[in-house]
Amino acid sequence: MAGDQTERDPAPAVTRALAILDILADAAGSPMSLSELARALGAAKSSTLNVCSALEAGRLLQRRDGGYVLGRRTVELGGAYLSTFDQVREFYRLCAESPVLSHELVQIAILDGTEVLYLARHEGRAPLRLSAGIGDRFPAALTAVGNALLALLPPEEVAVRFSRTELFPHRTDRSITSLEQLQQKLALARERGVAIDEGGVHPAVVGIAAAVPARQPAETSFAVGVSLVGVDADDALLSTMADAVVGLARELSKPLHPDA
Repeated sequence: MAGDQTERDPAPAVTRALAILDILADAAGSPMSLSELARALGAAKSSTLNVCSALEAGRLLQRRDGGYVLGRRTVELGGAYLSTFDQVREFYRLCAESPVLSHELVQIAILDGTEVLYLARHEGRAPLRLSAGIGDRFPAALTAVGNALLALLPPEEVAVRFSRTELFPHRTDRSITSLEQLQQKLALARERGVAIDEGGVHPAVVGIAAAVPARQPAETSFAVGVSLVGVDADDALLSTMADAVVGLARELSKPLHPDA
């Protein structure tokens, strides 16, 4: 089967290179040896070495402590990608100027299949590791930003994406565990205009998020969300934060260059 897949792959070396980058990203900075990478790929050490050497020459990999880690070039490429989102720069400005959000943890995320990928993070207080960092991925079904983005999709498409139970990981007693529960939460998010996660990812974190739909076909929809960590999120606080997040999303949905 592996041989057949390799024959169908028009660029197997590129596919392996991408796989190596994904593997090292999942390793979260822990060096992986050539043998470990080859084993994870299911490939020979010689061919794995060839790919790693090319990636190292391109500064996408670097050696550390007898193994490989991601190289600095990946940071440059990530920065180049983020620079295409003018709203990211505007996001930081608006968060800093907001009397409500300036002291809170606020994030931007995009939808990638059944996960959300975090692109930006405003830390109004000391860094909080209970919440996602830039580049982290979380299950879209559990997070407020994920629910805000999934609410943009027709229920039929949501049903296709989340047809498998393993897409609902049990993180806390409040985590949703079924497509039916997800559809109910998304219907409520559409009605409110804001998605709320009350401890579904972590019991001490309440998330409130609103979507910023793509304005043009070439753009990507994203969501902005605030994470309240270790606080008693009563109805008054939730309402205040929801209004602030919806206002932030509304500002980010405006054209940044109205005369263009």
